[in-house]
Amino acid sequence: MPAFGIKNIIFILVFSGAIGFFIYSCSNLIKYLKVAKKKDDRFDNVGERLKRVWTIAFAQSKLLRDPVAGILHFLIFWGFVLFIVAVIETIFQGFYTPFNLEFLGGFYSIISIVHEVFAILVILSVIYSLYRRFVIKVPRLEVDKSGKIDAAFILLMIMFVCITMLGQYASGIAMNAFTTGEDEIRPISAALSSIMFTDGSSAPFFYEFFWWAHILIIFAFLNFLPYSKHLHVLSSIPNVYFSNLEPDRNTLKKLNLEDESAEQFGNSDIEHFSWKQLLDGYSCTECGRCTAVCPANIVGKTLSPRKIIVDIRKRTEEKAPLLAAGNNDEGIFGKTLVHDYISDKELWQCTTCMACVQECPVMIEHIDSIVDMRRYLVLSESQFPSNLNNVFKSLETNFTPWAFNAADRAEWAEGLNVKTMAEDKNTEYLFWVGCAGSFDDRYKKVSRAFASLMQKAGVNFRILGTEEKCNGDTARRLGNEYLAQMMMMENVETLNNYGVKKIVTACPHCYHSLKNEYKQFGGNFEVKHHTELINELIEDGKIKLNGTAETHKVTYHDSCYLGRYNDVYNPPRKALNKIASVDLVEMERNKSRGYCCGAGGGRMFLEDEEGGRINEERTREAIETNASTIASACPFCMTMMTDGVKHFEKTEKISVKDIAEIVLENSN
Repeated sequence: MPAFGIKNIIFILVFSGAIGFFIYSCSNLIKYLKVAKKKDDRFDNVGERLKRVWTIAFAQSKLLRDPVAGILHFLIFWGFVLFIVAVIETIFQGFYTPFNLEFLGGFYSIISIVHEVFAILVILSVIYSLYRRFVIKVPRLEVDKSGKIDAAFILLMIMFVCITMLGQYASGIAMNAFTTGEDEIRPISAALSSIMFTDGSSAPFFYEFFWWAHILIIFAFLNFLPYSKHLHVLSSIPNVYFSNLEPDRNTLKKLNLEDESAEQFGNSDIEHFSWKQLLDGYSCTECGRCTAVCPANIVGKTLSPRKIIVDIRKRTEEKAPLLAAGNNDEGIFGKTLVHDYISDKELWQCTTCMACVQECPVMIEHIDSIVDMRRYLVLSESQFPSNLNNVFKSLETNFTPWAFNAADRAEWAEGLNVKTMAEDKNTEYLFWVGCAGSFDDRYKKVSRAFASLMQKAGVNFRILGTEEKCNGDTARRLGNEYLAQMMMMENVETLNNYGVKKIVTACPHCYHSLKNEYKQFGGNFEVKHHTELINELIEDGKIKLNGTAETHKVTYHDSCYLGRYNDVYNPPRKALNKIASVDLVEMERNKSRGYCCGAGGGRMFLEDEEGGRINEERTREAIETNASTIASACPFCMTMMTDGVKHFEKTEKISVKDIAEIVLENSN
């Protein structure tokens, strides 16, 4: 076989065309990202970003949360990574026919046996993946007809890459008198060689056939990706690299409301997004993990986080080429992402529970995009559900989402001898009570219970009383950034004027805002959730528990804003486990897989106009544990779970209590 001949010339032409077209396609994709006008700096902390790429992209930590699908993808992914060596060898052979990697010696032995083993593992994984998608029909994998064709085509191409690679090796062994090279270990290819060939006469023809088939499939696969839903093969690793690294993760970005050049606030179409949000669209694998855990979708509502991200990609594919070409005539577009692709109804059904973000294997940030589109509806179009009019009005005038008098904010503390900061600011902790803890009749009992526990433990604390205003979370998640920022800045000014350093609160929404989002407005505080402080006080012996022997089952419901947003899973459980009378039992979905109560993202103040009720789904799960008490650590969760218990007519058998109440009942 000549070292260089017509085969090599043809290969060079094919190689040049394939790589040239691939570079052209990728350059277009990058060019389309640049139509996004919103700035987003994701180029810091290189070391930390590379560490995340290893953990999530290469170690597949998120995919392996689903063991079956995770292992299948792990094998296919790593098979392809390892096959890169074989591809490089084949490409070099295209330029110089005798080239091989046997000069690597013992290392080549490892490479050859790894290729053999992974070729079979990948083929088996592809077959089972096709079985899951087209025979079992796993619900989250169900997509439209074109998506199914796309998936089948990609999976079959992956299989043929492995088959042609093994065929190439088997033919090569037959050409070499049915022996492998000195440092080759190819038991599978050797076995195939003895099956495929009785002698080596036809081996050269089949070697050339498999060699060309192998490289042409790879080139076809490479150039199909930029136009396929499997674009994530190229974009997912960059998307993981550029994912949010902020320690105060899952925070909404501050909107610059003082930008006089801004044509609108919020996102109505792709040019208003950031390049990272459009890259999210490129990176969606359409695996359906996000939609499968979406509480709204589970109970039959329209919202599908996958559809939201896919719609962003589809709109980018349609509009970005025109914008990139300099065509800014809005008349030619005729529609917008919001309204025409993504309905208002979908956007308002989101509870911002972060389950979609938690499960996404490529670190797509669904919530940021959803809230940015809500911001557009509220700030630029004034289009939002009518019952939010009263909520926004109450927040403006009473500084609470409910129509209560702000002057009554401290009435919950009557008789407890709790001082305000105005009376005496010499304190260790400010107890941020929150709107529910101040006005809701049920949650005022929680505020009193927690205050009593702190007094028992000798904690030096104060409250703001009538100077406290809503933390702004509800307005912000509902898209009313103007109202949210107004309250946040006023609260920060009050807190800084008193020199507040440490804050404790019983509301996870207040906790998240004060701890993470107030930094955007000059508020830097050490913030604890009341379950964290209660657990510390128990461990330090400042809260002494009684030794009641009689036990009863308690199940704990994880608040999304405490758990997925801030990784506070253990302190509430530790506190409950220290109580002798408590037998803690977990619901099927718990901790990072916990199911939302349905009240987050402002949904507390919106009606369920479609599908079932999220809180009833969660309550059903709690009832199935046979617990006599549902423990919560959030005012919204308490309200929703209480309503759920009433729906199932279980109020005489099941009580809903805050952890502070349970601890107080069992303390000396």
